[in-house]
Amino acid sequence: MSRSASSPPNMTTLGCALFATRWLQAPLYFGLVAAQGVYVYKFFNELWHLIHHVISGHADETHVMLAVLKLVDVVMIANLLIMVIVGGYETFVSRIGLQGHRDQPEWLSHVNSNVLKVKLATAIVGISSVHLLQMFVDVHHTPRHDLLWGTVIHMAFIASAAILAYMSGPMAAHESRSRTAKEGVHPVGRTVIPAQRDGGAADGAEEAAEPGDGAEERIEAAGFPARKVLEMFDEGHLRAPEPHVITRLGKVDFVTRKANVVLLGGPGTGKTHLAVALGVRACQAGHQVLFATAAEWGARLADAKAAGRLSKELARLDAYPVLVVDEVGYVPFDSEVAHLLFQLVSHRYERASLIVTGNRPLGRWDEVFGDSAMASATVDRLAHHAEIITLDADSYRTRRLEGSAPAF
Repeated sequence: MSRSASSPPNMTTLGCALFATRWLQAPLYFGLVAAQGVYVYKFFNELWHLIHHVISGHADETHVMLAVLKLVDVVMIANLLIMVIVGGYETFVSRIGLQGHRDQPEWLSHVNSNVLKVKLATAIVGISSVHLLQMFVDVHHTPRHDLLWGTVIHMAFIASAAILAYMSGPMAAHESRSRTAKEGVHPVGRTVIPAQRDGGAADGAEEAAEPGDGAEERIEAAGFPARKVLEMFDEGHLRAPEPHVITRLGKVDFVTRKANVVLLGGPGTGKTHLAVALGVRACQAGHQVLFATAAEWGARLADAKAAGRLSKELARLDAYPVLVVDEVGYVPFDSEVAHLLFQLVSHRYERASLIVTGNRPLGRWDEVFGDSAMASATVDRLAHHAEIITLDADSYRTRRLEGSAPAF
C-alpha cells in the first residue's frame, strides 16, 4: 500500500498533533497586532501634545527634541512589533504567501529563526540608543545613577547583538550547505535552477551565503555559456568606456542597490563576456545568478504562461538577486514575447537586478519590441536605476582575423 503524497512518511499521528499545536501561537500574534494599535494611539497622543506645546509657546528646543525622540521611539517599537508579527508568524505558524507582492518586505523572503533573532537584536539596540539619547539630551534632569546604568545596559545590548550575529553566521552557512546537499538540480533551457516545491522560492537561493562559500556551485548553477572573468576582459581595445568604469562594475555593488546594468554595443565588443564576468563576480560575492538569452527567457516565460503559472514563475525568480538577459536586439520579438519580457523587467523593478546586453541603443528598442509604447515602458523601468554602458570598439573577431591574415 502506498502512502499518501500529502503526508510525510515519518510523520506519526502524535507528531501531527504536536505540530498542529503551533496554531496556539496565532492568538499571541493577534495580541501583538492589538499592541501595535496601542502604539498608534500613543504616537498621535504624543504628537498632539507636541503641537499643542509648540503653538502655545511652552516648548523650548530641548522639549521639542525630547518629544521627537519619543515619537521616533514609538515608531521603532512599532517596527519591531511588525517584524515579530509578520516574521514570527511566517516562521513559526504558517506561511503568509506574499511571494510576488509588490510590498513584500525584503527580509521576509529569506526569514528564518536565526535571521529573525539577529534583526530583533538590532532593533532592540536601536531602541536602546534612542532611550540613551533621551537621557543625555535631558542630562540636567537625569540622575547620574540612571545615566550610568542606562549606558551599561545599552552596551550589554550591543554586546549581545554582536555575539548573536557572530554565532548566526556559521549556523546559517551550515544550514545552507545542508540544504544544498539534499537538493537536486534540473535544467531549463541553458539555465540550471535548484529543484523546489511547487509555488515556493528555490530553497537555499533566498539566503545570501558568505562571500566565496559555495561560489563554484552558484557559478555552475547559473547556466553561463562559458566561464569568463573580468581579468580576461581586454580593456585595451575599448574606445569607451574608461577602464575605471569596468573596475567599478566589478565591485557588483549594483546588486545590493537592486540596480541594473545595461551593456550596449556592436557585435564582438565584449558585451556577453562582460555580462558573464559580472555574473561570476556576483556568484563569488554570495548571490544567486541565472543566465539566458532574451529568446530563451521569452520561451521560458511563455511556457509558464501557457501552464497558468506565470505569476508564480516571476515570484520564484525573486529568489535570484541577478538575472542575465543576453542578446536583446539580434532577433525581433513577437508581441507575446515582448509583453512577457516587459513583465519580467517590470516585476523586478526596484526588487532585484538585471544584467542586459543589446546591440542597439535604447532609443531603437521599438525596432526589437515591434511596439513603441511597449519598448518605451520597458526601457523606462530598466534604465531608471541602471548603469548604462556603451562598449565602443572594433569586433574582437575581426581583429583576430586581421591579426592572423598573411601580410602582402
